[in-house]
Amino acid sequence: MRSGTSCTDLLFHPISLTLYRIAAIPAIILFLVFTNKLSMLLAAILFSAAAITDFLDGFFARRRGLVSNVGKFMDPLADKLLNVSAFIMLTYHQLVPGWVVCIIVGREFAVTGLRAIASEKGIVIAAAPLGKYKTGFQIAAIIPLLINYSYLGIDFHAVGMFFIWIALVLTIISGGAYFVGFFRLMR
Repeated sequence: MRSGTSCTDLLFHPISLTLYRIAAIPAIILFLVFTNKLSMLLAAILFSAAAITDFLDGFFARRRGLVSNVGKFMDPLADKLLNVSAFIMLTYHQLVPGWVVCIIVGREFAVTGLRAIASEKGIVIAAAPLGKYKTGFQIAAIIPLLINYSYLGIDFHAVGMFFIWIALVLTIISGGAYFVGFFRLMR
């Protein structure tokens, strides 16, 4: 450990938070193998905690001046892995239409591919504001869809489906914007 670097600095380092998000994915999937209320609720709680690290890693990176190309690449990749894993498991349980998940996952792979191509040319394509809104609405859809059951008179599945439609529209629009921006940069 470098002189002046504490364990807290390492625990809350932006890259560490991104890696925590990725490390949570297998546990979320394991909880989602089961369909009882407790396992779904635990998956929702763990997913929520992982999603919070998405905000925190960016916050700490900007605050501490630790914004890096690695972070610009890893952060959206971690978001995609987390969200796509949850969406696939939700489709497995037939809690969200498969065609919606296909569009969302297809967009995520396409944008990741564009980023990889740009990266080979020394260009980093950072997350655009519309892409961040898309991710926010995906998270807002996933959490209640994971809870799925009614609690306190709230139909969480219906809430999740409301947000999934907004997320789908933002997914399509932001995906188109990435393609337009990519081709502008490549010219």
